[in-house]
Amino acid sequence: MTLQVTLVTPDREVWAGPAAEVIARGTEGEVGILNGHAPLLIRLAIGAIRIKDEAQAWHTAVVDGGFLHVTSAEGTTRVDVLATHAEMADRIDVRAAEARVEELKAQLAKAEDVGARIELAKALARVDVAR
Repeated sequence: MTLQVTLVTPDREVWAGPAAEVIARGTEGEVGILNGHAPLLIRLAIGAIRIKDEAQAWHTAVVDGGFLHVTSAEGTTRVDVLATHAEMADRIDVRAAEARVEELKAQLAKAEDVGARIELAKALARVDVAR
């Protein structure tokens, strides 16, 4: 059996389909999900979500937080990723993400700003995932 995976944001479905494995970064560390995993609900950290499809190809997305929910019923394991913002790695504009990193670093050099620090973490995650 495979996992049934759905990665969504409030405004769209980012990725959906059967998968062999999901690896995500929660606020307490990384978690790997395989078929038959126990029910689980974790808060996601800013970072990568990696999905291995049935053909063993990896698909990577970046999320800006949210939740990962695992349920199992009748031999099927569902993984629902509910993210504030999510983007597949191959759709990230690396130059724009790198420019955003530099802009935020300059902003933080002038004054400490918690919001800018969070935005910098998001921009760095995009650059990391896109590379």
